[in-house]
Amino acid sequence: MTDPATDLVHHPYRAPEGFDAAQTPTHRASSVFFASMADLRRRTWVDKTTYTYGLHGTPTTFVLEAQLATLEHAKHVILVPSGLSAITTIDTAFLKTGDTVLLPDNAYGPNKDFTRHELANWGIAHALYDQQDVASLAARLDDKVKLVWLEVPGSVTLEFPDLPALVRCIRERAPQAIVALDNTWGAGLAFNPFELEGGLTVDVTAHALTKYPSGGSDVLMGSIACRDDALYDTLAWTHGRLGLGVGPDDVSMVLRSLPSIALRYAAQDASCRQIATWLQGQPGVQRVLCPALPGSPGHAHWARLCTQAAGLLTIEFDARYTRDQVDAFVDALTRFRIGWSWGGAVSMVTVYQAARPRSTVLKSETADLRSLPTPYAGVLVRLCIGLEGTPDLIADLAQAWAQLPALAQA
Repeated sequence: MTDPATDLVHHPYRAPEGFDAAQTPTHRASSVFFASMADLRRRTWVDKTTYTYGLHGTPTTFVLEAQLATLEHAKHVILVPSGLSAITTIDTAFLKTGDTVLLPDNAYGPNKDFTRHELANWGIAHALYDQQDVASLAARLDDKVKLVWLEVPGSVTLEFPDLPALVRCIRERAPQAIVALDNTWGAGLAFNPFELEGGLTVDVTAHALTKYPSGGSDVLMGSIACRDDALYDTLAWTHGRLGLGVGPDDVSMVLRSLPSIALRYAAQDASCRQIATWLQGQPGVQRVLCPALPGSPGHAHWARLCTQAAGLLTIEFDARYTRDQVDAFVDALTRFRIGWSWGGAVSMVTVYQAARPRSTVLKSETADLRSLPTPYAGVLVRLCIGLEGTPDLIADLAQAWAQLPALAQA
């Protein structure tokens, strides 16, 4: 008779086949068992046909990767711990000492920070360009450029570039360069970056699943998507060597939310447009920045490429309002919660003193960006629209607006 502890560890019971349900089972595993040493030796994790170790995938992660590939119109998807991790994994996979990477000057701040610090320490050069000016990109393309980042729209200030023109410029002037897109805003729904006009396509996308795919403001995760097999192999082996993994319970939470992403995205888009239009009529508003709003920078490019827009907008206040006054306006909001990130059910708000400078005003690529002028004169407030009733959000903004001091007429 064996010890009960042994019987519990090696219990013979296995659930019968045939169980089916709406939700994918959550497989929790670090160790994966093999039938024999021959079985162990012939398995590989890169093509996702078998399982080798929990870090390299389980049935749960493979299901999410397959669903995200469908959402993003891709062939391959890799899961990573965050959206930023997706960006840094792409950088690590495709850049080496002596290479140059180009980034939009309105890219996600941590992307630029990783470039200025870690990549610079590894001997990788970089330059910023203005996404709204194709000539700005063209002037920086040479044979040392091995990776070009695109971000649609720009972070915080939401300028929408002519994406096909940017991709065409890269293909013509730097065919050796990988074209990477931060596709978090588009979420696979606003447009298809792998099928642009004229047969143009980006090579790889980064997606912060923390945002719309999660939808609950309670999961940190990211993904990398591509169509090319060789690019995927490079990314997969880099991903494996970096030891990046995601928790199975977090994967299950994203799987639960993903079927409703299109409904949530459409609802937040519609609400955002109504609020953006209302904001345009408020005193003290210099501009409302939202790609779907006529007059917003790059609106024509958005209209040509997209059918939807995410639930993001930015208010540029009159320059005569101080940061303290705008802070007080934000503090007076009750429906909008102060914090980072977006894509969840709860509306969020964040204050920015000013946008990062754009390439059109840069006097030196090596200058301290924070010391240079910006085309945005006033304090910026980013609103991330959730799933509350639109009239309730407008009423909240209106009561906070009533507490702003009136500005004397110029």
